[in-house]
Amino acid sequence: MSKQIRYFSIPFVLLVALDQAIKYAMIYVAQPQSLHDFVMIADNPVISIALVFNTGVAFSFLTWLGEWLKYMQVGFIAIIIGILFTQKHLFKDHYIAFSFMFAGGASNVLDRFLHGGVVDYIYWHYKFEFPIFNFADIIINCGVALFILQTLFLNKRKKI
Repeated sequence: MSKQIRYFSIPFVLLVALDQAIKYAMIYVAQPQSLHDFVMIADNPVISIALVFNTGVAFSFLTWLGEWLKYMQVGFIAIIIGILFTQKHLFKDHYIAFSFMFAGGASNVLDRFLHGGVVDYIYWHYKFEFPIFNFADIIINCGVALFILQTLFLNKRKKI
């Protein structure tokens, strides 16, 4: 189990550090005046860089929870960690996927405590406007995709 914890911890720390570095660079370049600013950094035809602070979750859902949201998210992460302690096989089978998901989630929750909202900056607007997102959102989705793929292939391998 210690090997899995080590292999969980290394990408976790690196991904959180990288995500936070990118976010601090975006804030430094944009120099927002308030939490409610929308600052266009680089306007391009397909993907632009625009700084916003999301005080909700996906698609600004649950914004009305205000300060409670970050504490609810910390509680949610604690519950998932508790489940993983009781389901050790789940962690052993998917420690890299969990590393990605937890890194993105932890970095976004950290934003709420440091900046009052999640620092989002990737703005896809080619043919349709997608909500602005960040690198942490990408690594969360990569972790979920990896978890699904591992689950499908682990189940096939166990049946053979």
